[in-house]
Amino acid sequence: MMTFQYHNLTKGPILQRAISETDGVQNTMGRKNNRAKDSRQPQGHAKGRGYGDNNQSHRVQENQNNHAGQFVDPNLELQPGSLDLAGRAKIEMLANNFAPVFEPPVVQQATHLEHEKLVDPQANAQVKDLRHLLWSSIDNIESRDLDQIEYAEELPDGTVRLLVGIADVDAYVPKDSPIDKHAAVNTTSVYTGVVTFPMLPEQLSFDLTSLLPDQDRRAMVVEMQVDKGGQVVKSDAYPALVRNQAKLDYVNIGNWLEKGGGLPDAVAKVPGLSEQLLLQSKIKERIHAMRENKGSLTLHTPEATTVADNGKVLDLELVESNPARDLIENFMIMANISTSKFLELKGIPSLRRIVKTPVGWPRIVEVAAQYGEKLPDQPSAPALAQFLIKRRAADKLRFPDLSLTIVKLLGRGEYIVEVPGQKDEGHFALAVHDYTHATAPNRRYPDLVTQRLLKAVMNGSKTPYSLEELNEIALNCTRMEAAEKKVERTMRKVSAALLMSKQIGKQFDGIVTGVKEHATFVRLLKPPVEGCIVSGGSGLKVGDEVHVELIHVDADKSYIDFALVRKSRSHD
Repeated sequence: MMTFQYHNLTKGPILQRAISETDGVQNTMGRKNNRAKDSRQPQGHAKGRGYGDNNQSHRVQENQNNHAGQFVDPNLELQPGSLDLAGRAKIEMLANNFAPVFEPPVVQQATHLEHEKLVDPQANAQVKDLRHLLWSSIDNIESRDLDQIEYAEELPDGTVRLLVGIADVDAYVPKDSPIDKHAAVNTTSVYTGVVTFPMLPEQLSFDLTSLLPDQDRRAMVVEMQVDKGGQVVKSDAYPALVRNQAKLDYVNIGNWLEKGGGLPDAVAKVPGLSEQLLLQSKIKERIHAMRENKGSLTLHTPEATTVADNGKVLDLELVESNPARDLIENFMIMANISTSKFLELKGIPSLRRIVKTPVGWPRIVEVAAQYGEKLPDQPSAPALAQFLIKRRAADKLRFPDLSLTIVKLLGRGEYIVEVPGQKDEGHFALAVHDYTHATAPNRRYPDLVTQRLLKAVMNGSKTPYSLEELNEIALNCTRMEAAEKKVERTMRKVSAALLMSKQIGKQFDGIVTGVKEHATFVRLLKPPVEGCIVSGGSGLKVGDEVHVELIHVDADKSYIDFALVRKSRSHD
């Protein structure tokens, strides 16, 4: 049995959580979460990051001088009723069994980290020197924890050599070190919109293990040969030295790939980079078409991020899909699949990411029938994928809400252990049987574990984890991922309520997203917030376009209440 320890900021003592592999029950000793659940909120209205696990980290714009990751007084009292968003975020972290600050041993280890971990490739034949390649990264504008870089080149036979470089976190974070133990507790970075709680100290995730531009870095490279049909026909993995030639962002690269026009400045100043990105885009199209044909689901849930400065909410921005996000999503999925197959061929137990065949399939069939479409009685990812493609083309405005409904019915992803010779259920939403998480070791613990398993295979050494340890890690990572989404969802709602608190009496356009016996829910088109129609909502249906007036806000409870002004258009 593995015991995870949590610092309690409000009370001082340590919470201990023992995870039982046999019964799957979480036993928590210490402070319980006594907050009353808002019964008016639609259940499962979670961040749409989980279904397909492209796992792009939707970081938020925030003051770079925030105190995330700093060790604070363990006796500090934080009042739940306070509108101090950073304090509220810490309370939510504690209520969900996270350790929101780094313990002194972690801080001490982090302060002694040095750059001398770089390996001379001439002294180690296993390490390839790939610093000359035209690597680049695409992420959010403000991101500093850069986990991956990409490079591609066409081969004479028409196939493409695609390389994904992944930060070598294990080189600086030995198993069972203080930093590793802290990461094993939280298992993920948490992005609340006003303060970020990184899984690793900033000396690592924002520096030594971040693939920053113009810096030599250690990496694990997944190399794939992609044919004209988007299939990976050959793959390999190995350690390397790399150098990111350009830090690019989703918005500018996405707009350029979609609309053309002048080159973004970051691209124009690097010779050959525009041609490199266009080649990568062509590969993405091949991979996406292949995945779509196999039944991989394309879902776009409404997801807003908080724009804050010094703890003050300035705005909410909707995260829009674009060609740059799609490019990274497809490359990361293929790298994860290749890593999973690599470990399977080596015959060692490893972590897998699965989404089970949905038990809610009959309800999915009913949802499709509401749109005049018939799905088979038995779960079929390809049939569902085609339905979603048709609905997105038919009604782009309401497609995010349909996506969210399907995400809820599919169920959450989870981590399991695959033992050689045994087959798991696979990932229904991605329509694949071999899938792991390997591409974000700075912010996701399963990826760091997978990195260590890869290294053990490459070095011919004993696997660093027992089967019991892997099972405990899988259970904990699944639980903490759900907790992470809960914290982020709560803080998003609190931030939205604060933003709206000064707009009482204003009117907005929106779409009805849920109807219950005593509540009707609406999503505003701008700003992208959700609330409850508490006056005049009788008779509305999901999908109706409405014009509403804001009449009440309670930021502490994250209530946002509207009165119906008029129904703009029915959804029949």
